[in-house]
Amino acid sequence: MKTLLQLILTAIIVLVLSNILGGVEVSDFFTALVVAAILALLNIFVKPILLIFTLPVTVLTFGLFLLVINALIILMADALVGGFSVDGFWWAVGFSILLSILQSLIFSVADRPRRR
Repeated sequence: MKTLLQLILTAIIVLVLSNILGGVEVSDFFTALVVAAILALLNIFVKPILLIFTLPVTVLTFGLFLLVINALIILMADALVGGFSVDGFWWAVGFSILLSILQSLIFSVADRPRRR
């Protein structure tokens, strides 16, 4: 249930960011939901492989190369999902930064235990 809630919240964030950022377009909520699912799958399966291959560069840049990896994941999702469009690398970097920040904020609020 928690994973489904995170997927829906991520889809809402993707939809909101597409309305804010000019270089990112999502056609509808269902497409945003598919983008959220594809991003989750890419982060589970592809990102660890990219991290292993780029570990020396990541260490050398003190982790800043992770922004490039996140942008590549966004561009892969762009290639896989019809109705989702990112205009270029820098739009993907901005989108990934904002997506990460908003997910951290919203998931921390959603995971907070309720007081009685």
